[in-house]
This record gives sequence, structure tokens and C-alpha cells, in this order.
Amino acid sequence: MKAQNTSRRLRIALVPPLWAQVAPATKGGVEYIVYLLAEELVKRCHEVTVFTSSDSPTSARIDALCEWNMIEAMERNRAWEYEYYETCNIAETLQKSDSFDVIHFHVGCYAIPLGVLSRAPALHTLHNPITPDAIWLLGRYANAPVTAVSRQQIAEVPEDRRRSIRVINNACDFEAYEFSASPGKYLAFLGRMGPGKSPFDAIRIANEAGLPIVLAGQPLDDEERAYFTEKIKPLINGKDVTYIGQVDHRQKSAVLKDAGALLFPIQAEEAFGLVMIEAMACGTPVIAFQRGSVEEVVDFGKTGFYADS
Repeated sequence: MKAQNTSRRLRIALVPPLWAQVAPATKGGVEYIVYLLAEELVKRCHEVTVFTSSDSPTSARIDALCEWNMIEAMERNRAWEYEYYETCNIAETLQKSDSFDVIHFHVGCYAIPLGVLSRAPALHTLHNPITPDAIWLLGRYANAPVTAVSRQQIAEVPEDRRRSIRVINNACDFEAYEFSASPGKYLAFLGRMGPGKSPFDAIRIANEAGLPIVLAGQPLDDEERAYFTEKIKPLINGKDVTYIGQVDHRQKSAVLKDAGALLFPIQAEEAFGLVMIEAMACGTPVIAFQRGSVEEVVDFGKTGFYADS
């Protein structure tokens, strides 16, 4: 990404979830997007503050509510009720809102009712699927500036409100991924080891295709840990099915670059699916279930394929 000069230096606050580090190699997709945004805004000479945990390696200034991200804190038995921390982070941002020219929230609809208290213009980018409750909230706060990451994400929002929501697709830093034009000899699955992402279906597809599969990722809660133990772990043999756990950015790029295709057998209405464009950055096609934003992200026959099942 190339930096550009700007005639006006803005004081910008970015408010991501506290779930993971704001970092290039993070367990959180939203946090990765916020990292890219912060780095580019700093390059463009803006004064950027990220309200996140102090362990986030960003070039922007950090206003830290806590020492560790929530995943790390929970593993250390230092945090139990995540919502308390999220609420405090939003509240502290609003208390300091007159120090900024704009505040950009990335915590979903959660901050929209509180955003009206901001003394600076507040923008809300929605990264998750829109629920009926979220539709109600968007209608109640119809003047709140909102962006979405895909058209499908807001398809159920009433037309009057939907017209005011701009769709801006997610991105990744293509220069940070290693490209390969050579087809790989295995299939890859990268994501949470839970039923929503369905690594079980990825293994099934690979077996039916007669190809080995490499799984990367980890379960993040009790439901996903039970799913992984009962449905995935018994299938791992190090030959047809290889599990490498959580990967950093370098490992992710290597796995995607050398794969013949990325399998994305999503079971939920995914709002975007960042790993799909990460695979494309490596020259690896995507084979996905036709759900959520897949039709918007995958150029059928060019960058991948999708089907009902």
C-alpha cells in the first residue's frame, strides 16, 4: 500500500473489539482489518489512536483499557465477562470524544446507541451478520452513519435504512502474501474449529476428491472444543488429514500459497470471509458453499467456485 500526503491532518479514533490483538498476525479478522486501516492512516500522516489492549503492535497510538487482549486474559483467568470490558472501552472512548475529529467503531451494532453521545462524528462499520435485533436497532437509530462489508450482510434491512448504508468490502495487504502460480497438491482449511466453519465438511470434500487436506486454526469456546474433540480429532492422521493448529501470518501465507484450493464450507451467513481474499492474494482458488457473501467475494470460474453443498 502506498502512502499519500493529505492537506488536513485528522485526529482519528479506531475502536475494535478487545477480543484479539490489533496486529498483522492476529486471531481476530476484525482486528486485522483495523490494523491495516490504522497503519495506512498513520502513513497518510493522520493522528491515529486505537482503543485496544496494550499488547497490540501497531504504529498508531494505543489507548489501552487492559494489558492483554481478551483471549489472552481469559487464558490467564484474568477476565470472565467480556462484555464488561467492551462496554468500558466504548465508554472511555466517548469520554474522550472531544479529542478527535472522527471516531470509527468496529464493534458492531453494540456501540450505535452509545455513539449518539459522542461529541465527535461517529461511524460504525458492521463486520458480523445482521440479526433481527440488529435490524430493529438500525431502524431506531436511523441517522447513525453505518457501513457494511457486503451487500448480503444487509439484505434483510428495510430498504429505506439500507439505502443509507454504504457497502465497503474488506481488504487485505496483498504485498504481505507470497504468490504462487503453481497448483498445489493438497487442499487447505483455515478457520475456527467449530460447526459454523465446518472443518468436518472440508475433510469430507477432500476425502471425496482423493486429496490430502491441511487444517489450520483452533476452537475458541467450549462448544467448538467439544466439536473438535468429537468430530475432527479422530480423523487426524498426519497423512490424509493434517492438523497444524493456530498459525501466524507467515505460516498462513505458506499454507495458502502451496494449496491447490482453499475449502470454505461455511454453514452460517458469513458477512464477508476474509480468508477467501487471503487465499486469492496467494494465487489459490476458493471452493465454497454458496452462503453469505461468497457470491460477492468469489468470481465464479476465475477466482474459485461455489455450490449449495
